[in-house]
Amino acid sequence: MNFQQLRSVRETVRRGFNLTEVAQALHTSQPGVSRQIRELETELGVEIFVRAGKRLTGLTPPGEVVLPIVERMLMEADNLRRAGQDFAAQDRGLLVIAATHSQARYALPPAVRDFRATHPQVVLQMHQGSPQQVAQMLLSGEADIGIATEMLAETEGLVALPCYSWTHVVVVPSGHVLAQEADQGRTLTLRRLADFPLITYEGGYTGRSHIDEAFARHGLKPDVVLAAMDADVIKTYVELGMGVGLVASIAHDETRDLGLRAIDARHLFAASMTRLALRRGIYLRRYAYEFIRCFAPPLTPELVERAMREAAGGEDEGDDFAL
Repeated sequence: MNFQQLRSVRETVRRGFNLTEVAQALHTSQPGVSRQIRELETELGVEIFVRAGKRLTGLTPPGEVVLPIVERMLMEADNLRRAGQDFAAQDRGLLVIAATHSQARYALPPAVRDFRATHPQVVLQMHQGSPQQVAQMLLSGEADIGIATEMLAETEGLVALPCYSWTHVVVVPSGHVLAQEADQGRTLTLRRLADFPLITYEGGYTGRSHIDEAFARHGLKPDVVLAAMDADVIKTYVELGMGVGLVASIAHDETRDLGLRAIDARHLFAASMTRLALRRGIYLRRYAYEFIRCFAPPLTPELVERAMREAAGGEDEGDDFAL
């Protein structure tokens, strides 16, 4: 039994049982992948994959049991490598952050700046994606730390830690009737908001579920004329007069959004929680703890380690921890 056999099994599942893609990912040949799988099956005395001729089509019942063990073994091998690097090169290495656009654009810059000032020899990589993509990058080992509002706490295999709560704002062009009503002291209501075409986030992004729930609770159906995953895109089309925008409060910057007016909407929509997530069982380099502290000071190394230890003994579902 060897690690190449284990990698062949893991990649076969990840690549949808397409051995050509597996061979490309592992920098080997398709017959080489097939041989590695067959050798492991011979070693174990069971077939891991269902076969239709020469094609692999799924996992056998023994394969369903074997796969999580393979995943853990490969993760522990990676943890061993990380631990060695931590002692051999304490302040050098790579740290990969996966985040949604809103977090990467508006929440992370101060943390990145502060971390770089104290860890200049650590190379930072930032991957952006949807909450689902952020979760998948963590589970696959492509990213060390994930930051998003949606999904992370519900994803099996992740440990999610709360960082900060935030609310939505309504953004309109300066001089818009809603801005005038706000200046007159009139409180914005959902019914009044529903009178206008809306521009907001796509489903699954940045608290969109709270927006939909609020309107549904009041029996209202908003006219969403444009949905995007990027707050900058939303604000651009608001400036063009296409509709009223609904964005995260952190996405409005008075010094940059000179043509827009923000109206507080915290009384209309439930607050959202941004979370930082880690793959359960991962070994974190010491500088990763420092980055977490820069982003969310309450998340001390001791608290993060405790959460990881508790998750290791928990059920196979997403773990969400309170501070």
